[in-house]
Amino acid sequence: MRGKKVWGRKRHVLVDTEGNLLAVKVTGADLSDQQGGKRLLLPLRGVLPRLHLIWGDSHYGGTFVTWLKEHLGWKMQTVLRAKIPARGLLVAEGEEPDWESRFPPGFVPLPRRWVVERTFSWISRWRRLARDHEGLPQSSEAFITLAMSHLMLSRLVLFSS
Repeated sequence: MRGKKVWGRKRHVLVDTEGNLLAVKVTGADLSDQQGGKRLLLPLRGVLPRLHLIWGDSHYGGTFVTWLKEHLGWKMQTVLRAKIPARGLLVAEGEEPDWESRFPPGFVPLPRRWVVERTFSWISRWRRLARDHEGLPQSSEAFITLAMSHLMLSRLVLFSS
């Protein structure tokens, strides 16, 4: 067996603070996250007038933040994980830094990052979306929209009764 049998895909989603899907874009893995983010957000110009702030991971940082402000008028905060600095930490002379409180060991959920990760988890519960079975990105986008629409409608029914 030579090579991969499944084409590389990246799923870019825009969700609200509850994890409900607002927009989805599926691109090839050859595009960067910033290019995929632009393809996701550019058609939404004027569609979401109350949107002012977007959270994203570090892959969407850098020039994407300025592009977002210039083209759509939205601000973006990148969610960065705390990492131990390579050159040490500035502390007062004779004092020892408290590494455990600044950088706790083990898994630490990043603020706001878990919202999107949870949405990806909900999407992958659909058997057809657990793997990339679709030939076209548009088909994958349609099934993601269908899965999240089903989830949101079932929650509406659950909470309205």
